[in-house]
Amino acid sequence: MSNEIMNQEQQASQAYQSIRNALVKAQHSIYSAVNSAMVTAYWEIGEQIYQACGESERAAYGQYILQYLSERLTREFGRGYTIRNLRYMRQFYLAFPIRNTLCAELSWSHYRQLLRVADEKARTFYMQEAAKSGWSVRQLERQINTMYYQRILASRDKASVAREIQTLEPQPEYEKIVKDPYVLEFLDLPANEHYYESDLEQALIDHLQKFLLELGRGFSFVARQKHINFEGRHFYIDLVFYNYILKCFVLIDLKMGDLTHQDLGQMQMYVNYYTRELMNEGDNPPIGILLCAEKSDTLVRYTLPEGNSQIYAAKYLPYMPTQEELRKELKLDDFQKWEDQ
Repeated sequence: MSNEIMNQEQQASQAYQSIRNALVKAQHSIYSAVNSAMVTAYWEIGEQIYQACGESERAAYGQYILQYLSERLTREFGRGYTIRNLRYMRQFYLAFPIRNTLCAELSWSHYRQLLRVADEKARTFYMQEAAKSGWSVRQLERQINTMYYQRILASRDKASVAREIQTLEPQPEYEKIVKDPYVLEFLDLPANEHYYESDLEQALIDHLQKFLLELGRGFSFVARQKHINFEGRHFYIDLVFYNYILKCFVLIDLKMGDLTHQDLGQMQMYVNYYTRELMNEGDNPPIGILLCAEKSDTLVRYTLPEGNSQIYAAKYLPYMPTQEELRKELKLDDFQKWEDQ
């Protein structure tokens, strides 16, 4: 390769990096502005709800106010104003009653994590440390879950304890930061179903979705990257179908590594959620399928209602894809070749 061509490529690469940096900076500025506006708005909503309901937001009058506000706000401003979320906003105001003590660097997702901390001193400590150290939401969550406040107070080597978070929970890439589900709700924007998928995962899920619909065994597509929010923690089910022959939901999650007991527990949580919240009269309990796409093999696990696994397995399996069919459709080697092209 001639020096002239190498120089052209180097100049083009430098131009790209400069443009990319400008776009990343602009996205961060927009994201920060939206988050600041969101935090302020939710604090003010919490204040208004407290003034309207006082200490009795769970009493009949308070419940009526919340129901009324939820319906009106949702109708005019879209998602994000459920009764549960309005209660969080009221809790936010009560936890941080002086607005000028809030840290502008933190997002609503940060504050949702902080609301889990009951001790006022610990909560203030986590808020200030998150702002000073630039913790991501995941980093803040990890610090709270591992009792960082208590550990740092008890430690003699505080600097070492403070540094370990960057190794145990590195900062996420900027793309994941600016796609905060709360921001999408606040702006009433639809979540992009491909936000949380790599190219390889997307290809596998695309193929699996097409395969099940073409299988001809009663599958009807319901959702992709189905978003579930539990107490401020966000989960995404890769694929959701309804099988009109079996009269049940079929939930599918794809794991790029080996299956773990945490994966099984998470799928059981999804199954429980659909059982308790989304089943209609006449439906059978949902099926949860965990797929593990490894080069060596594809493992399939069916997570079924406790105590009914054999009964439902006998009833459902004739209409479900077999393990051999799924292995054939989910050969990672084939997709690896596609990704390398």
